[in-house]
Amino acid sequence: MITYTPFWNTLRASEESTYTLITKHRISSATIDKLRKNKPITTTTLNDLCRILNCSVQEIIEYIPSETDQPL
Repeated sequence: MITYTPFWNTLRASEESTYTLITKHRISSATIDKLRKNKPITTTTLNDLCRILNCSVQEIIEYIPSETDQPL
């Protein structure tokens, strides 16, 4: 399972907020909702968030093995 818990920690440590992501950086409110619900986002969005927050991908997402992952 992919979780965006690191994103929320990185955001709290930054000078940005969900408000500035939406209004200043044009990240959609739907994307913020996806981050809240650990739903898929595009790699383009991941790239944008890394650039805005000046961080690495690991500071946005984390993979946690889960029993509910779909079988391969």
